[in-house]
Amino acid sequence: MITEICKKAKAASVEMAKLSAETKNTALCRMANALEANTDKILAANQADVEAAKAKGLKTALLDRLALDQRKIQTMARGLREVSALADPIGTIISSWTRPNGLIISQVRVPLGVVGIIYESRPDVTSDAAGICIKSGNAVILRGGSDALNSNVAIGDVLRDALAGTNVPVDAVQVVNSPERSVAEELMRMREYIDVLIPRGGADLIKTVVETSRIPVIETGTGNCHVYVEEDADLDKATPIVINAKCQRPGTCNAAEKLLVHSKIAERYLPVVIAALRKQGVEIRGDEETRKIVADVKLATEKDWYTEYLDLIMGVKVVKDLDEAIAHINKYGTKHSDSILTTDFDKALRFMREVDSAAVYWNASTRFTDGNQFGLGAEIGISTQKLHARGPMSAQNLTTTKYVILGNGQIRE
Repeated sequence: MITEICKKAKAASVEMAKLSAETKNTALCRMANALEANTDKILAANQADVEAAKAKGLKTALLDRLALDQRKIQTMARGLREVSALADPIGTIISSWTRPNGLIISQVRVPLGVVGIIYESRPDVTSDAAGICIKSGNAVILRGGSDALNSNVAIGDVLRDALAGTNVPVDAVQVVNSPERSVAEELMRMREYIDVLIPRGGADLIKTVVETSRIPVIETGTGNCHVYVEEDADLDKATPIVINAKCQRPGTCNAAEKLLVHSKIAERYLPVVIAALRKQGVEIRGDEETRKIVADVKLATEKDWYTEYLDLIMGVKVVKDLDEAIAHINKYGTKHSDSILTTDFDKALRFMREVDSAAVYWNASTRFTDGNQFGLGAEIGISTQKLHARGPMSAQNLTTTKYVILGNGQIRE
């Protein structure tokens, strides 16, 4: 089954590379319209997934990622339209120069070819990834988690039906409809057909793909994200930022998992912010200094500082200064998104320069690390590695380059 899917994707990728921006944009808009027109079909499939997940005891934050409603489907459709409105990256001349011998050399963006996506229970990824791959002239093979199988297949069917009325090959979008682990493992061996593999999900999934895949991998990140409150922070603004970063959608990779507070304001600020977090249902796990100030906080372990909870749990630590905050984040963080709350420009600049993460913030919630929020349209994931792409990956990040050389009879001496 996987080999046949890969062969179809490879053939489709050859045709995709030839398509005009207008053809791709028309297809994206048709896909958006089809999602909205088939809302009932998609929601019925999703409801079956949600009921099965509840029966298995999936925790609330992860159910939030799995569940769709009419608003989310409208958001998916809007994402496709926003991607269609972006500049087409394919054919863009990155740079061009003329050599002394008259050769004109240009570096031009081209598609990667076939993109494989292995992801967990986020059915909106099916739509987002398909849209970004089409925009960037790639074919895509989508293998979602078993919890969202019905949803992913339904969305995939709707998108493929929409492509049938365009000049985009239908097999540019394919959804693997088997939940078997062996099928995912087979997909990871298809180096002959797949040009890049992108895992999107928790630490275990990403680790498995990186260690198993024979295909080059772009790692999308687990998010052990931090908010650091400096001694000179505007505390009236700080608490809403912390609450938003932790509580708006705790099951997402850009939700804050750790709160660091400067020792000079800890005694004054920790009772306030912990009370506010608890009001939102957040369990606090703190270091010894935090427990001296708020006695009923659960003691954090060394493992806690490394953990991405994806739940209403937050680790809290008192640090003596900016140096300790930066060192803590660089040791325990996952190079995803980290924020400093301060009124001091120099401290903010130091934090943003020295924290080794894909996105660094000054006086803002980490929840903005998102392709849509960055004005990139939908995203295919948040890359936390350093090669090729880093941060929210949009259509431009699913391209590579080729050199185009124009001559007039030149030969090398």
